[in-house]
Amino acid sequence: MVLQSEIVSALSYATSKGYRIHPDAFAMLKGLETDVLKAVQDIIKQKKKPNTMIMIEDIKGLLNPQSAVDAVPIEQKGEVLMDPTPNVNTGEGVDGYASLFKSRFEKTMRILAQRPDSRRIAKISTVKLGAKGTQRQTASGNNERGLNGSGANSNFVIAGLLMSRRTTRKGVELEVDDYTGRMPVLAVSDDAKKQASTLALDQVVMLELENAKGVPGLAVKGVFSPDIPDHLPAKSRSEAYAVLISDLHVGSKYFMEQEFLKFLDWLAMADDDIVRKIKFLCIGGDLIDGIGIFPNQDKELLMTDVAGQMGHAAKLLSKIPKHIKTYIIPGNHDPGRRALPQPAFPQATSGGMYNLENCTMLGNPAYVVLNGVKVLMFHGQSLDDVIASTPGLSYQKPAEAMKVLLKARHLSPTYGERTPVAPETEDMMVMTEVPDILHSGHVHVTDVDSYRGTLVVNSGAWQAQTKFQQTMGIAPSPGIAIVVNLATMQPFKQDFNSQVLQV
Repeated sequence: MVLQSEIVSALSYATSKGYRIHPDAFAMLKGLETDVLKAVQDIIKQKKKPNTMIMIEDIKGLLNPQSAVDAVPIEQKGEVLMDPTPNVNTGEGVDGYASLFKSRFEKTMRILAQRPDSRRIAKISTVKLGAKGTQRQTASGNNERGLNGSGANSNFVIAGLLMSRRTTRKGVELEVDDYTGRMPVLAVSDDAKKQASTLALDQVVMLELENAKGVPGLAVKGVFSPDIPDHLPAKSRSEAYAVLISDLHVGSKYFMEQEFLKFLDWLAMADDDIVRKIKFLCIGGDLIDGIGIFPNQDKELLMTDVAGQMGHAAKLLSKIPKHIKTYIIPGNHDPGRRALPQPAFPQATSGGMYNLENCTMLGNPAYVVLNGVKVLMFHGQSLDDVIASTPGLSYQKPAEAMKVLLKARHLSPTYGERTPVAPETEDMMVMTEVPDILHSGHVHVTDVDSYRGTLVVNSGAWQAQTKFQQTMGIAPSPGIAIVVNLATMQPFKQDFNSQVLQV
């Protein structure tokens, strides 16, 4: 086993020679039954390239020189699994929203049906009758049986849309609707209150209920979100990399154009060991700052027309090397509809974006499959509502808010708050597919985590701290690209503020 002192010596030597060690290569070095310092010295002698990266292939080549020669070609297969653009079919008024929530309920109930305990779900109208029967038995002492035939200790299971959630002295009050009726219930145990407080309003939830002493009506015994299952993510057969970025805000005086140009120059470095494996780039919305998005925005703009902003963004993105497949979705600052789901940029106001041969314009949200890895791209507007309504969440840890969306299996569950939702006849925000990577932006804070096998990435921004963010106490982490090795699902950060790799 390699000693910590040996690893430190090897890292110090590499740094002194102007080299960095890729996280995957670092993990392999720690597992070697050999002199790690000597291995690093030998690799550097062979590379003879200053200011570069020691990769896993360098170690493999040192152990088996022929393996480096016989390296497998890096695969590049990208396809679009879901794009809302051609499916937008907006309803009208109340009828439109009735269709939307009916679709949400039915699609999510099909997800819940995969749980073994879903067989116990009963209609709220039926449970109300059963609960009344149980209450009569408790009051009269006769032998009437409630639903499930268990008398005063009956358990009930319901599922429906969470219409309200309110914390009181007695506990957390929930109201659930399944189209046969509404039912108010109360979470009183510590565990039930904790679970109930993390639910997103208007999501579908399954509740196990019971008669509890001292609780009027029914008490919550268990809370179950549709959730994603524990799973092993798909992986690329070859070591291809995907880069995830978001929120350029071109046109804003806070747009970090010099840092973004450094990023584009880096993508064009043919002799960089990381760059030569980059096959995909995913851009998660807010390419431009837009016009009239917030009061007095004109005071923060360098370019005061959408056409100019989009044209400049297209000019910048034209510098992306043509061999890198690029997928772009809109955000709330971009031209077109702001309500979710958003179609792709209107071609007429895209500033020539559709002329970029390696770039594919998609709606928000969209699923893409990169070498077999499912990536769900969502700008992240609803994170505002999740953070505002869920205790313990903050803008500095957006991955935690993204986990709430994964648990709800819905990208924008809450209606009527900050995030506009269109009355589509089908709810395209339901996560019918389990993503291997969930990629969002919007909050301008870089955060990477994992949840039940899904890599959760908020890719930050390329805009410096704005006055609004200062007043809100939000400290953005701009100028960083998230790079994911699709063969190992190992993420790492490339920082273009300091040009130092963050592991």
